[in-house]
Amino acid sequence: MVETADLVIVGGGVMGCAIAYNLAKEGLKPVVVERSEIGGEASGANGGGVRQSARNLKEMPLAMASVQLYGQLKEELGQDVEYVRQGNLRLCLTEEEVAALTKSVENQKAAGLELEMVGQKQVREILPLVSEKVLGASWCPTDGHANPFLTTYGFMKKARELGARFLTHEEVVGIDLKRAKVVGVTTSKRRFSTDLVVNAAGVAGRRIANLVGLDLPLKPVFSEALITEPVEPLFPQMIGSAKGAFYGRQTPHGPVFWGGFIGTEDYIYERGQGKPNFNCIGPAAAKGLIELFPALAKLHVLRTWSGLIAAMSDGLPVLGLVDEVKGFVMATGFSGHGFGLAPIIGKLMGELIMDCRVSLSLKDFCYGRFDRGGQGRCECQDNATCTIDTAACPNKRTWLKNI
Repeated sequence: MVETADLVIVGGGVMGCAIAYNLAKEGLKPVVVERSEIGGEASGANGGGVRQSARNLKEMPLAMASVQLYGQLKEELGQDVEYVRQGNLRLCLTEEEVAALTKSVENQKAAGLELEMVGQKQVREILPLVSEKVLGASWCPTDGHANPFLTTYGFMKKARELGARFLTHEEVVGIDLKRAKVVGVTTSKRRFSTDLVVNAAGVAGRRIANLVGLDLPLKPVFSEALITEPVEPLFPQMIGSAKGAFYGRQTPHGPVFWGGFIGTEDYIYERGQGKPNFNCIGPAAAKGLIELFPALAKLHVLRTWSGLIAAMSDGLPVLGLVDEVKGFVMATGFSGHGFGLAPIIGKLMGELIMDCRVSLSLKDFCYGRFDRGGQGRCECQDNATCTIDTAACPNKRTWLKNI
């Protein structure tokens, strides 16, 4: 028996859940298909950073808008997502790092971000625990962090209350097309008749694109993290190293989260072992933590875990419509920094699908930037006409009025 769905969202991570919520509150009944658990992939393995700083400048408008939405989530979702807005320090251990980060800070400030470089003395005033090896840092007082599990489940629970349906341990194995138009979805357990699919599948985003004859320069990148025993409050800020090798935060409950990269991640994943833990990575992450915070050396590590990042060739996500396939929407490839964007991505995808308008431009994130030498657009203009050649806007608000 073929079931009917207003749309199918592939991927039950924070992006898929945020998109489902924004569409459900407008009256649609999305079906979210997740091959593992809700938040069971990157959304449950990341560091919880909600930052604007140290991003590609093309992402800056999205990040700045998303920070504002994070401040509203507790009330909007009826769920405390443990959002803490107490700033972000990116720490420098060498003069070369100070020089490079200073230049980056100037570019980010020019883009409108509240950000400054601070010297060794100022860093220690903000964060007394930091090592004397730290020579300086960038300081963004409006950055912060949140709980990835609570955020993902907050979106999911609210979407489900509004009529969304979530299917776990079920995999999308086929997308049916007719004359380059989506007409159905086949999962490992059932079939749906639908005219709209959203690819929010993270590391599986390339495979889902392949199902409709498209491809993405996306590869999985391995990462690992650890968490310590609970301790008294030590620092409320989000912390990162200047080169992005390590990052961390203390949760409101006391444990210290720390994650990062040691340089061998590509080769580890190529062994084809999925998401294992390697006994070389946990100690490397711990060493990085101790180098920046010697006072934490005696903390006990409770557990480590690994995850896979959906890394695009240019480090930017793929968003919006594609002109090759009507009814196929991209929202994938966030390259390790998507969690902080989830509220605004959910909002923008909702706007695009419901009303053929977006309040922030998606032009830098279109699929067409890869297959047509940087050409192609992925958003709509006016209420029913797309700016791209062949893809028709979903225009689901009008559709709802006519059913």
